[in-house]
Amino acid sequence: MITLKGAAVSAKIKEEVALIVKDLPGKTPKLAIVRVGDRPDDVSYERGALKKMENFGLRAESFCFPEDISYEAFKEEFSKINQDPDVDGILLLRPLPGHIKESDIAGIIDPEKDLDGISPENIARVFSGDPNGFAPCTAEAVIQVLKGYDIPIQGKLVTVVGRSMVVGRPLSMLLLKENATVTICHTRTENLMEVCRKAEILVVAAGQKKMIDASYVGSDAIVIDVGIHVDENGNLCGDVDCDSLEGKASMATPVPGGVGTVTTAVLAKHLVKAAERNR
Repeated sequence: MITLKGAAVSAKIKEEVALIVKDLPGKTPKLAIVRVGDRPDDVSYERGALKKMENFGLRAESFCFPEDISYEAFKEEFSKINQDPDVDGILLLRPLPGHIKESDIAGIIDPEKDLDGISPENIARVFSGDPNGFAPCTAEAVIQVLKGYDIPIQGKLVTVVGRSMVVGRPLSMLLLKENATVTICHTRTENLMEVCRKAEILVVAAGQKKMIDASYVGSDAIVIDVGIHVDENGNLCGDVDCDSLEGKASMATPVPGGVGTVTTAVLAKHLVKAAERNR
């Protein structure tokens, strides 16, 4: 089984980013990372994103707020970041605390700075096939992994396990745009195992630790694992029991070191595209 590591794909995206930045007038593009509270996964993702921006030669700044900040106070602070001309792109770490209306914040973010595709305008663009829309970074990272390893998408039977607006649904739209034949499944799909076995490319974004094993995978299928969890031994793992795939799948992404590595590279690419449009 071939392991589809994200580092090689990230390196290719870094080259693309460097070419765009080279021709950009004015300051180096700047990312604003907005975090409310101290959820460990948010802090971890923020740390990784900051490191990636530095590695790509881009600017980034974190804006961190206490979990108990009032809705009105946060909305006011977010609006300042949103309107700052020095900020080319925004990453809002979610989910937000329950008392902050996430849909309201998604509604006021500048679509041209909305790098993770949460605004109604970007969602509409992605679902209509408009290339100007910013798709959620994780969803686009899956496409980048497939293309980065020259894996054909057109005409392939692709099953996506997961229907969230963060990965499953927008990813399905991106796959359709690449002329794949897409089946969307979820944890309540009847005969899920049988449906998954038919896939030539199986993408798992269900949010359940090691939910998928070799019994769900067809012979020589390509498996893309989007999940990330901590197992009983304190090690990172995905939605797929990767060890069980040997001898069954032809290719698979690891966790860690797979799609997640590419996600922050896509974020950087979105940032320089936003800056390019703005300049």
